[in-house]
Amino acid sequence: MAFVEQRADPTTFPLQDAERALRVQLAAAYRLVDHFGWCELIYGHLTARIPGDAPHFLINPYGLNYDEVTASNLVKVDLDGNTVGESNHPVNKAGFIIHSAVHMAHSDRHHVVMHTHTRAGMAIAALKDGLLPVSMISTGFHADLAYHDFEGPSLYLDERGRLLDTLGDKRAMILRNHGLLVTGRTVPEAFLRLYRLERACQIQLDAAAAGTLNVMPPDLAAKSGRDMDTFSELESDEGVGALEFAALMRKMDRIDDSYRS
Repeated sequence: MAFVEQRADPTTFPLQDAERALRVQLAAAYRLVDHFGWCELIYGHLTARIPGDAPHFLINPYGLNYDEVTASNLVKVDLDGNTVGESNHPVNKAGFIIHSAVHMAHSDRHHVVMHTHTRAGMAIAALKDGLLPVSMISTGFHADLAYHDFEGPSLYLDERGRLLDTLGDKRAMILRNHGLLVTGRTVPEAFLRLYRLERACQIQLDAAAAGTLNVMPPDLAAKSGRDMDTFSELESDEGVGALEFAALMRKMDRIDDSYRS
């Protein structure tokens, strides 16, 4: 009997390649969060929707430090945080509640969700006035920032609807008394937004500690925010944040490229 070679369906290659590229970028983002000192032990998550029809997402293995996350050990989960396929690592299903809520709506705008518990982010989240337009970088969030009132550590599924209602059409959210959250169409876009929100929080705290804040009038803050959005959209044909994230990946490659494994 003649041997018939079984060949993989070539139409699956683009999706496999896209998932591999996404895994590398997301693992790099975890390493960068660690590099910039934005970790709070093993907590917080960066998640990304995998290309394809199925609502599957990548999330960090629960219990690993961010500098231990790699492309291959990222865990694939469904909208309820259940592991899809085989994995040797557990996931924090409770921690995925916030992410799944955002991933459920406006999926084209919210393919990637990043949530952190940084010192500066939690400090601004603890202020009644929240983030103020006191720096150029903060104006980028003037019309693109929601505030969600604290309900506890987000352990219950019924909070997902309220999180969605709070977020609306925004791409950044301060979880009051909790931390920061941003979304993006891509990992580079979401990471750039996270970097800018974190930096805006740091600047406000530094300025407030040094003297009286010079808060911009709303019309000026709005114009500056629109101009920053326009600049970001025109910066690269590869999408918002592509140039910045490529540079950051080169930095990580020089420091430790094991995230690619």
